[in-house]
Amino acid sequence: MSDAVQDVYARSYAEAIATGDPFESLEASMDRFDAYLRVPGFDLVVLYSNGEPIGQAWGWPLGENTAGWDGLQLDEVDPDFTREDGTRTFGLSEIMVVREHTGRGYARMLHDELLGTRREQRATLLVDPRNERAYERYRRWGWYKVGAQQPSWKGAPTFDVLIRPLPLVPDGLDLIS
Repeated sequence: MSDAVQDVYARSYAEAIATGDPFESLEASMDRFDAYLRVPGFDLVVLYSNGEPIGQAWGWPLGENTAGWDGLQLDEVDPDFTREDGTRTFGLSEIMVVREHTGRGYARMLHDELLGTRREQRATLLVDPRNERAYERYRRWGWYKVGAQQPSWKGAPTFDVLIRPLPLVPDGLDLIS
């Protein structure tokens, strides 16, 4: 499975990898992925076309002692916002589709497949605020900003923190904010 994940990452993020930014390197991303595999409840969906992996999404439930909220700066202060018990919040870590297969609804398919059967109350994800294309899609899919965060990963940028309630809206309906 790691070979498929690495292949999709390399093809999806080829431009970012080519920048030479150590955070975006294939090696750094696979090191993070290997760490994610050890998180209890890790869930992965891989999309194949003609036997070739072309997209993937993964995440995990945030546990009671999660570091997932470290460095969080909330827009509105709620002392219970970061209270986790392993069943409250699912952390959506990645959605990616290789470039030659984008624009066909595959990212939404991966999103809905990964989150569609989750039992948590809500999901969270981090998005680069400069990534307007992804940001707009997430907003259309029912996500909204609650703050900002710079994760503790070496070289990590500051991301916007988005949240959406679970379960997902029934098929065929979109939330637009």
